[in-house]
Amino acid sequence: MLDPVLLGRRLHDLRADRGLALTALAKEAGVSVSMLSAIERGEKTPTVVVLSRIADGLGLSLSRLLADLETDRVIVRRAAEQDHVAEPGGWHRTVLTPVVPGVNFEWIRTTLPPRCDAGTFPAYAPGSHEFVAVEAGTLHLGVGAAEYVLGAGDSVYFPADAPHSYANRGADPCVYHVAALIMRPRKTG
Repeated sequence: MLDPVLLGRRLHDLRADRGLALTALAKEAGVSVSMLSAIERGEKTPTVVVLSRIADGLGLSLSRLLADLETDRVIVRRAAEQDHVAEPGGWHRTVLTPVVPGVNFEWIRTTLPPRCDAGTFPAYAPGSHEFVAVEAGTLHLGVGAAEYVLGAGDSVYFPADAPHSYANRGADPCVYHVAALIMRPRKTG
């Protein structure tokens, strides 16, 4: 299991060793200053994607950033420990997966209220994958120029190296799960 206090200390030390102010690393990593500060204080455990951005900002691989921080090979993430994110427009995400060193995988449960468009997400790096399973309601999934209408129990896979979007055009809430393996290009130099 990844100890958030140890992770925070590691990030703070790496940032200080590089002479980076909190604002400079936040800008370089594309992460808010408040999020980075909360992570350094051990108050928040970042998602894999956020942690990968921070590693990029420090010029490190994710596995190098997390080296020696793992204290247990089995990670139980209780419901109360999961990250719950209320998004603009009224939709809600729950990040179900813990951060695992060297693994760019996330499993997210999303609820879209009636007539909610979650927007378009940019293409990820080549080699990225998304698997979507609809639990309830009807999901309109856009992948590139195509749209797929999925009902409860339906699932789909697509390479996530194309822009993709999620919308609920119905009168009932839509609940779906996304399992994503996200590759991120590393900065050079």
